Amino acid sequence: MLELYIANKNYSSWSMRPWLVLTAFDIPFQEQVIFFDRERSIGVFQQQLAAISNNAKVPILCDQELKIWDSLAICEYLAEQYPEQALWPKDKAQRARARSISAEMHSGFTSLRTLCGMNIRAQLADVGQRLWAEHAELRLDVARIEQIWAERPDPAGFLCGEFSIADAFYAPVVMRFNSYALPLSASSQQYMQSMLQHPAVQAWVQAALLEGCWVNYLEAYQTEPA
Repeated sequence: MLELYIANKNYSSWSMRPWLVLTAFDIPFQEQVIFFDRERSIGVFQQQLAAISNNAKVPILCDQELKIWDSLAICEYLAEQYPEQALWPKDKAQRARARSISAEMHSGFTSLRTLCGMNIRAQLADVGQRLWAEHAELRLDVARIEQIWAERPDPAGFLCGEFSIADAFYAPVVMRFNSYALPLSASSQQYMQSMLQHPAVQAWVQAALLEGCWVNYLEAYQTEPA
């Protein structure tokens, strides 16, 4: 059986992507969670991962002796292994679009990533309002994401038709927008609701809320409750 190594569901956006793909398409796998160190300097997290894969980062997919790392590489591998599942859209044009927007998310949107780290349990509307006012680069990132979302073929549906790898890649953005309450169009809010109602996304969010782990260096805007 496939094994997927991930980190904390509350924080790990990279882990979320392949986990959603595996779960949404009912591909059997075993979940292996390695939790982030509480403090950045401890290093136990990377030591544990280094024993599995030399890059020492999550996610890692193990298919018997074969190891695939990097979320996009994992999803491409899964699409090859399960062609009947249409992890990428069957339509040629939508498939090309899905790959393009997934790659754009994979390598871009630096300001959003840096300023608004994924933290599913946090409610940071006040922080989001301040960041929005102070950072033009953040506003540009959000504007581009909204443009991508607005081009989906069905306003009530997903980015490229049915749920696909592309939606899994933008799921952490949905989490960020939800936590920081950034100002969004009605169309974007409609897409967020479609994502938040997807069973795989709901399962990830519920598990994230139950984790209870606090990682100091990933909590830039709040202190640990007493």
